[in-house]
Order: sequence, then structure tokens, then C-alpha cells
Amino acid sequence: MPSVCDSLPSVLSLAEARDRLVAALSPVRGVESVLSGCALGRVTADDIPTGVDFPPFSNAAMDGYAVRSVDGVPGATLQVVDRIMAGATSDRTLEPGQAIRIFTGAPLPDGADAVVIQERVVQEGETLRLGLSAPLLAGENVRFRGEELRAGERLLASGRILRPQELGLLAQAGLETISVRRRPRVAVLSTGDELVASGGSLGPSKIYESNRAVLFGLLAELPVEALDFGIVADDRNLLGDALERAQAAADVIITSGGASVGAADFMVELLAERGTVEFWRVAIKPGKPFLFGRLGETPLFGLPGNPVSMMVTFMALVKPGLEALIGLRPATPIRWPVRALSVIQKTPGRLEFIRGVLKRRGGELFVLPLAEQGSHRLSSMSLAHCLIVLPRESSGVAAGDWVSVEMLPGGERDMSEGAA
Repeated sequence: MPSVCDSLPSVLSLAEARDRLVAALSPVRGVESVLSGCALGRVTADDIPTGVDFPPFSNAAMDGYAVRSVDGVPGATLQVVDRIMAGATSDRTLEPGQAIRIFTGAPLPDGADAVVIQERVVQEGETLRLGLSAPLLAGENVRFRGEELRAGERLLASGRILRPQELGLLAQAGLETISVRRRPRVAVLSTGDELVASGGSLGPSKIYESNRAVLFGLLAELPVEALDFGIVADDRNLLGDALERAQAAADVIITSGGASVGAADFMVELLAERGTVEFWRVAIKPGKPFLFGRLGETPLFGLPGNPVSMMVTFMALVKPGLEALIGLRPATPIRWPVRALSVIQKTPGRLEFIRGVLKRRGGELFVLPLAEQGSHRLSSMSLAHCLIVLPRESSGVAAGDWVSVEMLPGGERDMSEGAA
């Protein structure tokens, strides 16, 4: 009897798969109000205006003396008539020939339009002599009210992921709460008769399951709510029941294992029966048996069971898909050109991701492929700094050739500590 797999489209390129996947996904509905200080990693639901000017008043950019710029000529002497600390004010209006001692962040007094830094003056009692080499310009060493932003102007755009610097902007604008998009609920499950949860007892032919741990770590870097649906045996009915429960609870489902062509791989046929298979198989190595479709209306990403293949397909395909669901513009992977430190063999036909470590040689950065590239070797992802990306048509590279690399999560830190 023909399999549903026989009628599916041919193997897609990575670019085609990514484009089709992203185009098929829309942001989840729902908005929440959260405390601004607790909004790290969340996504803005609307444009956010500032209700105050940035800065809210004209102030000194340096410690020094507030003066009228017309009085700021080399060798001039001025009378110091007041002192303003940050957080204080002065009710004096600066008159011709006068100066006021002022500190960084303190409001500029009326009548002043410039600040002479303290390194350019000599003060004797209340007399100030200006040691300038050129006439002072209006606005020098002054931060003017609203020069960064005016009240009512857009502080942050809708669909912006909030980093520490954005939290600072929200605090600077005095915003206690903001509206953010609801986090997509992501159901995660692994399949395989051979899998045992950590802490369980290993029987003959069993292994500890690691894919969910990796996936939860990767998902923690995104504004999503991860739901654990555990390990499901290679049983068609049990897998169907687990998918039904996940569909009821989540906005999107991620599975690992069961998406290949083995006798116990049921994922593709179950999805075809209960929903839609958008595509299956991508021309990449590792990670060819990647599945994308819908269980009813719920998007489903079916990842390979081998841990390296699973992690590569998550970064290359699942992450941009989740970003589309979150309401972000999916980020294009940043690839850096470096020279290969050794020969890298490859057969044309699939875009290939090769685990590598970065090495410095004479001030230049090189990449060395790890010797072991098996897709079951999760330890190689721990040892690697990056993935060497060889195009589909490539037949390999020689030592010294330029290649592109993508950094792995945390690879920059590992490289700074270990690339020698």
C-alpha cells in the first residue's frame, strides 16, 4: 500500500523551507499588561510613546560653570554667584559677567546657554578666570530639553523585543506598566521506545532522553511558554493521543523523533490524517527528515530524533517560525567569513552544517572542524564554537579557503576563553 510520504513534494532547500514556513505563520492573538521592570524578553503589543521629554530639562553635560556664551571668551573674568548640584535648582537668572557653579545633570539656570568645564577655569574666591583657547559656543556642554525625544514621540515600536536597554527607556519614561503580546504556548514531546527520562532506570537497549532538555534551553531564550508533554512510546495510538492533548493545550507543537521513514516512525502519516503536511524533508545535513505542517489548525514542527540534527533544525527552521508566531520579524542568521584550518570533505547535494572550533593564528581567526561529526554526538555541540556552513553545491574546501560560520549559543564566550 503506498505511503503518504510517497506523495509529498520533493526535498526543499533550506531557504525554500524557511520561506514557506514563515509565510504560513501569523502572530498569536492576545495582549497582556505587565510591569515594565518584569518585561525582559517580551514583545511590545503597540507603539509606546513617551509622556516626557528626554531629557525633561536642559542640564549640564559636565561638571563646570554655567555661563552666557557671549561671556565665554579666552581670559574673561566672571563672578560666581551660586552653586547647583544634581537634583537641586537655582532661582537666580544669570546676568552678564556672572557664572554659576554646576554639576553634571543639574538643571541649567535661566540666562545660561553653555557650560565651561572645570578643567578650563581658575577660581579664586568668587572670581572665575576662563582659560579657554577659543570663544565658547552656545550649547557647549549642555544637554537640552527634549533633544533625544519629545513628549508624544514614539519611544518603542510595536513588535519590539525588550532587552535591558529598552527596560531602561521605559523606566526613563516613567512607565510602570506596558502592553505586551501574549507568549505562544509551545508543547514539547519526544518519541521513542528506547528513551528513558533522567533519573529513571536504564534497562537493556535504553538511553536517557536529552532532546527536551536542549529544546527547553533553546526555548528559554524566546518569549514563549514551554509545556512538557514528556516521552511517548513508538505506538501509533499513544502518539495520536499525545498529539491531541498537546493540540488542546498549545499554540504550536514541537516533536523530536518519529519523523523519518522507519517502521516505527508515525509522525508524517498521523499529521496527514489529522491535519496538513506542508513539507517533509529539507536538503540539509544533519537534519534532512524535518517535518512542518498543521494538526488541525495548530502548527507542528517535527524534528529529527538525533540530538545534533534536532538542534540544527531548531536553529535553522523552528526558531524563525516561532519568531513569526511571537510577532517578531524572523532574524536572518549572521554568518562570518573565516578561513578553514584544514581540509573539509563534502559531497554535493545538501547544505551542510559542520561543527567547528575557532582558533587564532597570528592575529587571524580560523575554524577547525571537529573530527567527529556524527549526528548522535551531542558532546560535539558542547565542544564546538560554531557551525561551518557549506553550500549545497560545495564539494568541500581546502585548508586556507574562506568559509562561512554561524555561532552556536554561547559560542562567543567559549571562543574568548578557549580560542588560542
